[in-house]
Amino acid sequence: MKKRFLLLAAALALAGCATQAPAPAPVASSEAAPQSMACPKDIPAGTRCLTGRDSAGAFYLIAMPAQWNGTLVLHAHGGPTLGPPKLERSIEDLERWAITVKAGYAWAGSTFHQGGVAVHSAAEDTERLRQIFVQHVAKPKFTILHGQSWGASVAAVGASVYTQGKPYDAVLLTSGVLAGGSQAYDFRLDLRVIYEALCGNHPRADEAQYPLWMGLPADSKMTTKDLAARVNACLALDKPAAQRTPEQQRKVQTIVDVVKIPASSIQSHLNWATFSFQDIAQKRSGGRSVFGNTGVQYRGSPDDAALNAKVLRYVADPQAKAAFAADTDPDGKIPVPVLTVHAIDDPTAFVEMDDTFRHTMERAGTADHLVQTFTADHVHSYLSDPVYPTLFAALQSWAQGGPKPTPASVAAQCQQMEASFGSGCRFRPDYHPQPLATRVPPRP
Repeated sequence: MKKRFLLLAAALALAGCATQAPAPAPVASSEAAPQSMACPKDIPAGTRCLTGRDSAGAFYLIAMPAQWNGTLVLHAHGGPTLGPPKLERSIEDLERWAITVKAGYAWAGSTFHQGGVAVHSAAEDTERLRQIFVQHVAKPKFTILHGQSWGASVAAVGASVYTQGKPYDAVLLTSGVLAGGSQAYDFRLDLRVIYEALCGNHPRADEAQYPLWMGLPADSKMTTKDLAARVNACLALDKPAAQRTPEQQRKVQTIVDVVKIPASSIQSHLNWATFSFQDIAQKRSGGRSVFGNTGVQYRGSPDDAALNAKVLRYVADPQAKAAFAADTDPDGKIPVPVLTVHAIDDPTAFVEMDDTFRHTMERAGTADHLVQTFTADHVHSYLSDPVYPTLFAALQSWAQGGPKPTPASVAAQCQQMEASFGSGCRFRPDYHPQPLATRVPPRP
């Protein structure tokens, strides 16, 4: 009887916690000082680069320009990266966003100590890095929290969790995965079940079967190279469309039309729907499904009835999904100005997620803190050199009491920035994203 009571108490505790965001973890106030290192390539001469490993195990990299303007850009990277942290991740990020240092801003980025989809943990690592910068490098006059891709969810969550003492003056979210884990990854389950219905080789019929929401079994030895070989055997993504068989091209086009992703991103999304889903199932949800597609009707194929009859169906575990949402979904309670930018044809993070985020901030009563901008680009990871200094400057001016920017004023300011940072301004002030449900079938 006592054992049954303890099990019931544990279950009730889990159910109660599943719908609540984790309390902010205490961030160490004293950390070892960073050490000097040679700056990565393409970083301006005279820049001072510093590195270290924080008390939680995350590596980090800091770049101080020779002529610092007093503003720190704290960078939360995309991904998420799986496996143990490696300094190379921050080196790649600094190289990609070298324009930040060229424009006179200090840059700091953490690798995060815990791989995989762990948003609150990554937000904690980011705040820890800010404290390291303040303690050992300099006290900035202004701090911008910049989240890129998946890191945008990290920044959006961190900006609403860490508010005591106003650690962040403003937030920039670029190419953001801003619909939260409870919605942002549903289309990847759709991709898995449709791919399996068309190709039947992930897994093959003669292999051990497993629910596709699991990504892979825990003991699987599959690599990204192995997965690419299977995909190319079915879809020939490694060949131009003209060199595919009619059957291969039909399958590719079915995925493009139903899942609404370009052919060029099928492989990358399958990678995430395999290896990231495995990480979520094994490390984030206790082996329970956070994804489901029961009742979803897929449309756009040559024979929708046949496709819907063939795809595998799964039911999400309510507690697992609630716990996953509590960690990954922004609540919009951000007390400082927020500026976003998103490529309209982003092939990785759908632009429609910005509509979801706008509604999130409306529900939180902070919509007046938000300005959203969009560009006529077809990429995800990096837009163009003049875009980022434009956004930094517009955001800082607004946060310091200047007029609230508009999409039109940001576009005009970017044109002026081209004289210093080269061409590449493609803002579309008139664009407004559609709801995510127009792109991804909603779960009933």
